[in-house]
Amino acid sequence: MNYPGLELWKFANLAIFLGAMIYILRRPLREALVSRRQGIRQEMLKAQKTRDESQAQLGEAEALLGRLDADLAAVRQRAREEADLDRQRQAEATERELEKLREQAQRQVEIARKVAKQGLRAFLADRSVHFATKTLDEQIGPQEDAQLIGTGISELRRNRI
Repeated sequence: MNYPGLELWKFANLAIFLGAMIYILRRPLREALVSRRQGIRQEMLKAQKTRDESQAQLGEAEALLGRLDADLAAVRQRAREEADLDRQRQAEATERELEKLREQAQRQVEIARKVAKQGLRAFLADRSVHFATKTLDEQIGPQEDAQLIGTGISELRRNRI
């Protein structure tokens, strides 16, 4: 047992040192390990709670996404209905405008007809006077003309008195 470098007192010294260290550090190590275990347990509970909250939020998000299709369909349907109502209102407005234009055109045609009728009457009256004058000029001579003028003057004198 006397090997060079192998001295028994070194091993004994090491054993005493380790025993003393274990005896001294046993309680703080145990408390540190218990504390660490409780910290890990609390973090695991916190992580579990966070995971549960996340699952709940995921469920709510999935429910919202599920309702999104229905809401989107409702919005589209409402948009179609509003577009149809708008088209119908525009068609009705266009029809009213066309009716106003028809009435206005009818009034303008009526006014043009009256103006044309008056113009035609004036033209016919003018032509009749011209034709009568021409006929009278052809049929009445200077002597008959003088006699008609004299008769007209005597009638005017009688009416005046």
